[in-house]
Amino acid sequence: MRLSWKLGRFAGIDVFVHPTFLIVLLPGVFGGRDAIPLILALFGCVLLHEFGHALMARRFGIGTVDITLYPIGGVARLMRIPRAPGAEFLIAIAGPCVNFAIVAILAVLGFFSMDGEGLSLDQGSFLGQLATLNFGLGIFNLIPAFPMDGGRVLRAALSIGLGRTRATTIAARLGRILAVVFGVMAVFVTQSFLHLILAIFIFLASRNEELQVLGEERRRTFGETDQSIWYAPPGYRWVDRGGGLWQLSPVSTARGAQGSNRWM
Repeated sequence: MRLSWKLGRFAGIDVFVHPTFLIVLLPGVFGGRDAIPLILALFGCVLLHEFGHALMARRFGIGTVDITLYPIGGVARLMRIPRAPGAEFLIAIAGPCVNFAIVAILAVLGFFSMDGEGLSLDQGSFLGQLATLNFGLGIFNLIPAFPMDGGRVLRAALSIGLGRTRATTIAARLGRILAVVFGVMAVFVTQSFLHLILAIFIFLASRNEELQVLGEERRRTFGETDQSIWYAPPGYRWVDRGGGLWQLSPVSTARGAQGSNRWM
């Protein structure tokens, strides 16, 4: 049973909000009602950020399962992560580019505002605050470490020379290092519980991403359904001849029905 609440379906993608999202509205509920419109507008921008990923992925033939909003941001669940570095780079960078585009649009709106004062990023106006938050969101997501978009950009760049597995390991480890630093700062500097939770999330997500990719690479090498050099055609299996030599051998009797497509 899904715990999230469905907001609707946009551009063919289901959008959900997790119940914990209500946490971000608590400051407004308990006195700071002026903050609620800004919070909702910011998460509208977060949703656009995720649609940036989803729609760019669609251009490469990759569908999106759904998009869910959480207190710490949004998550677009793609049906698969592209292996081509170029495709991964464009899909990853699309999200932050949406935030920077929003900043540009807000600047134009401020410039042509009725009072003619224009928009300043350090201004206390609604547009100014929203522009500042979007700029910060775009920069934050470009941190070169998993699970941030910058981590995927880094992996795409490293994959060209190091391969996907090694590139993933480097980006994931960098993500854990930065998560520890961020967590220490959350405890001793900012003293923010939300920042600490975010640091823990980054640490766990980076490790999970690394394990997932390593598992995918093993399946591509040794799996029974992947068309790799270790794929055994129906009716055949790999046999170890010793000395590092493997040979395809016809399957016989009932044993072959169990492992005809499996490399042991």
